Amino acid sequence: MIKTSSLGSNRPLSGQLYKYTNVVKGWQQRWFAVDPETGVLSYYLFDGPGDTVQPGQPARGEAHLAAAVICPSDEDSRTFTINCASGDMLKLRATDARARQEWVNGLRAIAEIHTKAMGANPPLQPREQLAVHDAMASARQQLQATELSDAALARSIESSDSPFPHTDPDLLLLKATSAASMQCLLQCLGILLRQQQYATLSISKTSNSDH
Repeated sequence: MIKTSSLGSNRPLSGQLYKYTNVVKGWQQRWFAVDPETGVLSYYLFDGPGDTVQPGQPARGEAHLAAAVICPSDEDSRTFTINCASGDMLKLRATDARARQEWVNGLRAIAEIHTKAMGANPPLQPREQLAVHDAMASARQQLQATELSDAALARSIESSDSPFPHTDPDLLLLKATSAASMQCLLQCLGILLRQQQYATLSISKTSNSDH
């Protein structure tokens, strides 16, 4: 369960989640913690309610939330994904729907802060670079809206009020195509965000070397 005292974007965000590793290992329980100052999400080995993460315990892995896209999954009410600017993706599962929403809201808030910080106070970025930042922000907003529409489509297909059975082959194909398209868009945005991050860092290094 996510710590209810940590929902503010300026406080540590931590709690138990399940992380999908691969087909063989499946879902594994981990303890996740976000440092709001650095925007880094770290996860640790965690065996259950009786286990604790010791101070100084090395993280099993980490992900930078700057420019990351966090989206609930339409697989169920507990799963969500984090698509990092590096191209990496974390597939996570909360204990219930409420916990998932708390995690998604908290992670999105921190990601937004650090995404804006990526382009804050640059050494006189070119006008074209500023236009790219605006375009990327617009793309993220559009993608989040698309994700909500995809989830609404899935719910509509699965609804008992639908005039067609939810096992109708055409509806199942439509649902699968929509979900696959959504994942493709997320991956494409991740690639673009990674290129933007590299370009920003390159400009910063070039400007620093001139001084």
